[in-house]
Amino acid sequence: MSIVEVKADVTGAVWKILVKVGDHVSEGDDLAILESMKMEIPVMAPSDGTVKEILAKEGDVRNEGETVIFLEV
Repeated sequence: MSIVEVKADVTGAVWKILVKVGDHVSEGDDLAILESMKMEIPVMAPSDGTVKEILAKEGDVRNEGETVIFLEV
């Protein structure tokens, strides 16, 4: 097993966290929603795995490239 960092594609506020630690996700599943310039941008799972850790909470701001969630794959 390895750990994959799921990063923000854009700078924005974490509007909604859609998963919790321990959830099994599939490639392409939405894990969180960022809000940037009144647009909603999904943070998607890059591969199948299990949510290991969530580094942001709703309302936090994440810069482009910052890790939002760790997946165990």
